[in-house]
Amino acid sequence: MRPAPPALHEHARAVLHDQPAHRQELFDLRLDRWWQDLDDALTAVYGDRAAALERTLIGLAATAFADRDDDLHRLDLQRTLDPGWFQDESMLGYACYTERFAGDLGALVGKIDYLRELGVTYLHLMPLLQPREGDSDGGYAVADYRRVRSDLGTMDDLRTLAGELRAAGISLVMDLVLNHVAAEHAWAQAARAGDPAYRDYFYIYPDRTEPDRFERTLPEVFPDFAPGSFSHSADLDGWVWTTFNTWQWDVNWANPAVFAEYADIILFLANQGVQVLRLDAIAFVWKRLGTNCQNQPEVHAITQALRALARIACPAVLFKAEAIVSPPDLVHYLGQGAHHGKVSAIAYPNSLLVQIWSMLAAGDATLAAHALRAIPPVPTSTTWVTYARCHDDIGWAIDGADAAAVGLNGFEHQRFLSDWYSGVFPGSPARGLVFQENPETGDRRISGSAASLVGLDAADSPAELDLVVGRLYLAHAIIMGWGGIPVIWMGDEIAMSSDPDWASEPGHESDNRWAHRPRMDWDRAAQRHDLSTVPGRVFAGLRHLMTTRASLPHLEASVAAELPALSDPGVLPVLRRHPLGPLLELFNVTGGWRAFPGHRLAEFGLIGARDALSGVQIFPGPDGNVWLHPYGVLWLVRD
Repeated sequence: MRPAPPALHEHARAVLHDQPAHRQELFDLRLDRWWQDLDDALTAVYGDRAAALERTLIGLAATAFADRDDDLHRLDLQRTLDPGWFQDESMLGYACYTERFAGDLGALVGKIDYLRELGVTYLHLMPLLQPREGDSDGGYAVADYRRVRSDLGTMDDLRTLAGELRAAGISLVMDLVLNHVAAEHAWAQAARAGDPAYRDYFYIYPDRTEPDRFERTLPEVFPDFAPGSFSHSADLDGWVWTTFNTWQWDVNWANPAVFAEYADIILFLANQGVQVLRLDAIAFVWKRLGTNCQNQPEVHAITQALRALARIACPAVLFKAEAIVSPPDLVHYLGQGAHHGKVSAIAYPNSLLVQIWSMLAAGDATLAAHALRAIPPVPTSTTWVTYARCHDDIGWAIDGADAAAVGLNGFEHQRFLSDWYSGVFPGSPARGLVFQENPETGDRRISGSAASLVGLDAADSPAELDLVVGRLYLAHAIIMGWGGIPVIWMGDEIAMSSDPDWASEPGHESDNRWAHRPRMDWDRAAQRHDLSTVPGRVFAGLRHLMTTRASLPHLEASVAAELPALSDPGVLPVLRRHPLGPLLELFNVTGGWRAFPGHRLAEFGLIGARDALSGVQIFPGPDGNVWLHPYGVLWLVRD
C-alpha cells in the first residue's frame, strides 16, 4: 500500500487547519489508506492528467470532511468498525416514490413507524433530485443535483428525514444518475450557449459520421419513443449523445472535470445523511467505438476511484450498482481482479427476479437452477439486493445458452413469459401490460404490480385467493432466503393491484410502468392486521418471513447460496452452509403438492430438522418423502 504524497497531505491540512487535531490525524490516516486505490484507478482512466485531478479531489474530500456533522462522523466510525453492517441477516429494504408513499419528505417522517413495524432497515426513495419539467423518465432526467424536487420539500427536509431514519435504525438510499443529465441542466445550458468547457462535458458531433459509426453496435433502450442514441440540437449545431431520451444528454466521463463534478455531488449528498447511493445507469458511462458501450473496463476504474474518495471523506457511504447486465458482466460491479472489493458494495441480481417469475409461470425450477448456478462468486465483502418487483418493467433476460442447456428455446420461452404475464396465454391469471414491444426482435417487456402478475385481479374465489397469497409469499420467501438485502416494492406488502388509471397523470400516458407505481392505499394498509383479508394475510406473511430471517445467521450475506441438484422440477432447493450447520430452503414453485426425498435430507444431516418458519420438526413420511403444499416453503435448520 503506497501512502499519499506529502504534497497531498499538506494540501488537505491547509483545508483542515481549523479542525481538531484528532480529526486532522484521522483524515491523514484515511488518505494514506485509500490513496493507492484512488491513484491506480484515476491513472488507468486519465493517465498523466490524474495528478492534477487528485489534488482537486483531495481538496473536495477535505472540505466535505470538515463540513460533516458530528453524528455523521460518529456513523463513519461505526461503519468502519463494522464494515459488514449491510450484510446482516436483519437487513430488510423498502423502495418507494416519496410522493406516492407519503406525499412529501416531511410527511414521510410520520410513516417511519409503519416501516419499523414491517422491519425495514434500508429505505430506497426513488428519484428525489430536481428533474426537468414534464416527462423526466420518472425523475431520472436530473436538472439540479443539489436541489430536492420542489413538490417534495427542500434539502433541509431531506437532512431532517435522514436524521429521523438514522435514529430509527433505517439507512437512507437514493439515486444518483451518472450517465446523463437533463437537457435543462446548467451544464447543458452552458454548452448550448457555446461555452467550450461545458461543450466538452458532453459528446457532441458536427454531423452524423461518428454517430453512425457508433450506432452500428449500439442497442436501443426505448425503441418505441426514443429510437437511436443521438439527437440533433440546433442550439449545439450538432448531434448530442442521448442513450435514453432526446432530453437526457450523456455526459463525457473521459473529461476529468466531469469526474470532479460528480465527486463533489457525491460528497454533498453524503453530508445530507444519505448512506447508500444507487449508481443509476452505471454500465453506460464509458463509450468505445465498436462495442455496445456498456460494461467497459473504465466503468470499474471510475467506480473504484469514487469509492476510494468516499472512503477517505465519508466511509459510512456505500455504492449500489444499477447494472442490469448478464451475470458474467454483473460480478465486475462488485469487484473482480484488480478491482476486487474496491467498487460497489451492492448490486442487483436481475437474473434472480427474472427466474422467480419464470418459475411461477412455468411451474418448473429447472431453468432457474441452471441459470442461477452460472452466477460467478462475488467478493465476500459485498452483497446483492434481491427483489421480486421494482419500479421498472420486467425484461425477460433469458440466456439462450441456459435455455438450450435444459431443453428450451430461449426465444420461445421469452414469448411464453410475455404471453403469460400479459394474460394472453390460455389459463393465465396474470394481468400485466406489455411494455416496449419491438416487432423486429419480438421483445416484449412486462409492467404490473406483483399482485396483478400473480393473479389477484382475476381471482374470484377463496381458493384462487389462496393461490395468489401463496405465490406472493413464495416470491418473497425466495428473495429473503437468497441472502443479501431483500427489498419490498411499495404496496407489495399489502398486495396492491396495478393502477388502472396510470395514464391519467400528465407525462405518464406513454409509459405503462406507472401502472405498478400506484399511490399507496393507506385504507388497504389499515387492513394489515386483519387476517381475514388478503392485505392482512400478505403483510403477516412477509413480516413473519422477515422475523424468521433475522433469527438465522445462515442468511448473513457473506454466506453463499448454493443450488443442489433438483429432485423434482417443481421444487427449488437452496443451500447455505454456515459454521452453525446448513440451512436448506425448499420452494414449491407449483400450484400442486410436491415431494422432496428424505434421503436428500439425510445427505445434508437434516432428518428431523426444524422448519424455522413453522417451528415444526420435519421427518419423511411413510413413502420416504417430505411433501410441500402448493407454493409451500420450508427453511430447514439443525437446532
